[in-house]
Amino acid sequence: MAKIKITQVKSGIDRPERQKLTLKALGLKKLNNTVEVEATPQILGMVRTVNHLVKVEQVNA
Repeated sequence: MAKIKITQVKSGIDRPERQKLTLKALGLKKLNNTVEVEATPQILGMVRTVNHLVKVEQVNA
């Protein structure tokens, strides 16, 4: 399975609760925080929910 790097580039402040919880579920805690995760359909769906708050890069393995 491919891996992706997710970086939070915008704040979750003043966003709907669902988007805040999605950021938390992805493991993002602070601005400019980066996590590396498997690109499963569940993760990609969460990324789509908060795509305006994050930057996604594919990791070459």
